Amino acid sequence: DITGCETSFIRPPYGSWKKKIEIELNMVPVLWTVDTKDWCSTDVSAIVRRGTKKTKENDIILMHDYYKTSVKSALKIVDILKDEGFTFVTVDELIFD
Repeated sequence: DITGCETSFIRPPYGSWKKKIEIELNMVPVLWTVDTKDWCSTDVSAIVRRGTKKTKENDIILMHDYYKTSVKSALKIVDILKDEGFTFVTVDELIFD
């Protein structure tokens, strides 16, 4: 309501998704291919390593903005991946283009 835009994507908690939920919610589920496990560690270096080590084209990296170390890690991950030639796109672009 705040943005004036309807929500069209959902990241299901724990990646648990059932097809019938998609029909009921009328949303596209977005799952991840890289899990940084930032929710269980405050070690920025370890989080960054998990977010960059095996990342490849079209991957979606799971992170949570709830933790300060996650935010620090995300900024470092973006810098490292940009230096490696990655470009970042929206979920719309990744899924529908």
